[in-house]
Amino acid sequence: MDAASRPAVVIDNGTGYTKMGFSGNVEPSFIIPTVVAVNDSFLNQSRSSNKANWLAQYSAGVMADLDFFIGEDALARSRSSSTYNLSYPIHEGQVENWDTMERFWQQCIFNYLRCDPEDHYFLLTESPLTAPESREYTGEIMFETFNVPGLYIAVQPVLALAAGYTTSKCEMTGVVVDVGDGATHVVPVAEGYVIGNSIKSIPISGKDVTLFIQQLMKVLSLLFF
Repeated sequence: MDAASRPAVVIDNGTGYTKMGFSGNVEPSFIIPTVVAVNDSFLNQSRSSNKANWLAQYSAGVMADLDFFIGEDALARSRSSSTYNLSYPIHEGQVENWDTMERFWQQCIFNYLRCDPEDHYFLLTESPLTAPESREYTGEIMFETFNVPGLYIAVQPVLALAAGYTTSKCEMTGVVVDVGDGATHVVPVAEGYVIGNSIKSIPISGKDVTLFIQQLMKVLSLLFF
């Protein structure tokens, strides 16, 4: 059975949370924080040795023994042990640490989705205004490390607009206000394509609103209680 006959893997990496699953499903299979907890000793290994270690352990069926964790497991591990450092690979919608991002994808594929990347096409997402070099790094990791047979990288607001359309792609036109945990963008889309020079970035995101409300509640509690 080739990759075309299997559902594609969909991974939507955001600053705060990552949604992942398979095409055809109504909802994501997993929604986890985009964070990695890595043991200090594991950080000293080279990227090439990590790759060989991942593939060898995956073939042996012992991927859970790798000494780094993602999502809620990472947060719990950092609270219980001081030897683990938390790393957030995405900041304001852009990948800043590619080694950590590679580890994160590895755990998503093998430990959460439990699939062989060579047997599925992949759909990944990126934030508006992402540099072309970032897409090149993503393709390099997916093709060279995970040996995926096919990859498509979509802009997140375009997918959000497409989710509300039942007509053809050529009629998909609108303006998307994408408010994420780390970034907010206003993105015009014409016939399925982003008008790049008209994208507006707003320096207020979901995290900022959450912190503001928390501070406001603290002030109110001091005034009334």
